[in-house]
Amino acid sequence: MPLIYLDVCCFNRPFDVQEQERIMLETEAISLILERCETGEWELLSSEVIDVELAQIIDPERKQGIEIITSIAKSKVKLNETIQNRAIVLQSLGIKFFDALHIACAEVGKANVMLTVDYRLLRKTANYQQQLATRVANPVTWLMEVSE
Repeated sequence: MPLIYLDVCCFNRPFDVQEQERIMLETEAISLILERCETGEWELLSSEVIDVELAQIIDPERKQGIEIITSIAKSKVKLNETIQNRAIVLQSLGIKFFDALHIACAEVGKANVMLTVDYRLLRKTANYQQQLATRVANPVTWLMEVSE
């Protein structure tokens, strides 16, 4: 059973304006992934880093919607020194602070994949995939791979 970590960009995607095909496809893929997590076929992993980012969302409807989605997570990674130290190493590769924390949480939580719709992060991690304990992927690409 895949253990899946979604960053906050993924949780926000269903609440974004759905005019571009890419955004619609990503929203659909994220919905299908979350459905499988709800049915217990797959498992969603959360973290305290997600909670910190959610606390910064100003739009109350978006925030509440994302909190409902994240509530299906069966387990949550708590921030600790190991995660912070790993995030510092990841930052040295040019990965932004919160992104580095998400990757470190996914690694410590033993997620099979961390999904993101942040294309800058996807390009950056593509260069360092060998150095990551957890794969970083786009939800559409990943869902197509596992559905074959």
